[in-house]
This record gives sequence, C-alpha cells and structure tokens, in this order.
Amino acid sequence: MAKKQVLVTGAAGFIGFHLSRRLLDAGYSVVGIDNMNDYYEVSLKEARLGLLKKTEGFEFRQLSIGDKKQLDQLFREYTFSFVVNLAAQAGVRYSITNPQAYIDSNIQGFINILEACRHNKPEHLIYASSSSVYGANTKMPFSVHHNVDHPLSLYAATKKANELMAHTYSSLYNLSTTGLRFFTVYGPYGRPDMALFLFTKAILEETPIDVYNHGKMRRDFTYVEDIVEGIVRLLPKIPQENKEWNGSAPDPATSFAPYRVFNIGNNKPVELLRFIEVLEEKLGKKAIKNFMPIQPGDVPETYADIDALEEEVGFRPSTTIEEGISSFVNWYLEYYKVKI
Repeated sequence: MAKKQVLVTGAAGFIGFHLSRRLLDAGYSVVGIDNMNDYYEVSLKEARLGLLKKTEGFEFRQLSIGDKKQLDQLFREYTFSFVVNLAAQAGVRYSITNPQAYIDSNIQGFINILEACRHNKPEHLIYASSSSVYGANTKMPFSVHHNVDHPLSLYAATKKANELMAHTYSSLYNLSTTGLRFFTVYGPYGRPDMALFLFTKAILEETPIDVYNHGKMRRDFTYVEDIVEGIVRLLPKIPQENKEWNGSAPDPATSFAPYRVFNIGNNKPVELLRFIEVLEEKLGKKAIKNFMPIQPGDVPETYADIDALEEEVGFRPSTTIEEGISSFVNWYLEYYKVKI
C-alpha cells in the first residue's frame, strides 16, 4: 500500500519540524513548505530543514501560503491525503506593531489553503489555532465549549477568524477540518522569540530578563512532543457531523458540518516564576529579573480543558516542565556549543 502523503505548511518552523519528523517515523511521506522568512534567525530554520532533508520520504519546497498561484501548482503536482497548516505569522506582541503581516499570512494565506483543499479534497485539513482565542475569558479551565468572541490581540483575532473560515468551508463544501488550540508550546529547536529561549540566552549571558505581570503570569506550558502526538493521533480522525448539534444552543466545538476544535495543552498551569526557577536549576545559574507590568494583548493565565481531546484520541499531554525544560537546555547547550 502506498504511503499516505501529508502536506505540512511551516515545515521549517518549530512545531512543523517536530511534526514532520514524527510523521516520517510513523510511515507517512511528507511534503513540507515554508517561506523561510526572517521573523527570527533563518539559520535555525535551515538547521531544522537540514535534518528533515536527510530523512527518506521528505520533500521540501520554499514557497509562501500567501502565494496562491504557487500553492495551487503544488496541489496539482501532489495528491495529499492530509494537510496540516502550521504556517502563520506568530507572536502576540509583534501583532501590535506589525498588523499587516498577520493579515497577509494568517488570513490571506489561510484562505488560499482552504481554497486549495476545497478543489483537491484531502481527507482532512488540520490547522493551528491558539489558546490566545480565549482572550478576555476568565472561566478556567478554558474549554472548547466556551465562547471566544473577545480576543485581546490581532494575532488572536486572526486565529479565531481561521476557525470561522474553516467552519464556513466545512459547511459549504463538506471539507473536513479540525482546529487545534495550542497552549504555550516549548522544547528543543524552539522559537527564539519565546520566553524559554530568551530567558536561557539571557541567564547564560548574565543579562536581565523581563518578567511580565511581576511573574504572576500562569501558563499551560506544553512540551512540543505532546503537541505533535496529539496532531498525529487526530490526523486519521476525520470529523463527523454532530447529529445532536442544536442551533438554539450552539456548541462552538462541534457542528452540523464536519468540523471540530480541540485544545492541546498540558492541563497544569505553572506560574512564570516557577518556570524560571526550574530553568535556573537546570542551568545552575540565577536569573537577573526585571519585573514589568503585563503587556498589552497578554492574558494573565491560560489553562486547557483537554477532556474533548482525551475522549477523541485517548491522549493527555503529560511531560512535566522539569522534563521539558531539561530537554530544551540540553539541546540549547549542544546547538550553541555553550559550556556551563
């Protein structure tokens, strides 16, 4: 039987890299695309890509999901059983100063993906949403059955828009779609603009770290391999219409259309100061902390209700921050050739 082919967009990115490796290990063939932009150091993307290119069954094309012509050509060349869209302009704070980048990638790029899937009919489109869609919600833990109509950043608004766009295509064209709300993903080969990366670099260089909300932030830090495990398990779980869906009391997580939304989080929020403490232990050095107020667009706490995910695929993320931070630190020291 021929291997099922998966398109992974954003394949040179943090989650896309780990997912591509996991899919290849699981026996899928993978076509990865990435525009290789310079939002952060391109050399890190090239390093991830270099590892993927050494693996049989992986092909790479440098192109942007914002380029409809090239994307449509790609879909003509290959027959994708599954599409996983991880390509996006990331970052809450960057969206405050560079809003157009989010419209170009997260809105225009995503409609190009939806159109390509509409006309080429993969079995399943999975796409990255974000815990940031919960916005001003304060009811914990965040459930996929909660309303998410009050985003606090344009980044969050674009991810909420992706869910709405996907639902429309599921409804109009019977396209099977699943949105995944990721909760603060971290791990080896992580993004340099994320807290763990920034903190590690600063602690090693003995420079101050900015600790927002005076360290009282709580995050559902989720190890990247747990995120990837959830995606791989969901891939063959094609969404079905919810026969009990009721327009008088609509459930945001399901639909009369083949559409689902899931949280993937660790289900164990950790205070930022504890996160820093574990990192200090692993590095054997203390951080110089610069306590700051909460940033515009940030939320004070995230906490994932993952009951729907467990019910669907029998999986709950379980990697502790002690285990996850240790893996990251070991990778960082080796990758950047740092001795401590």
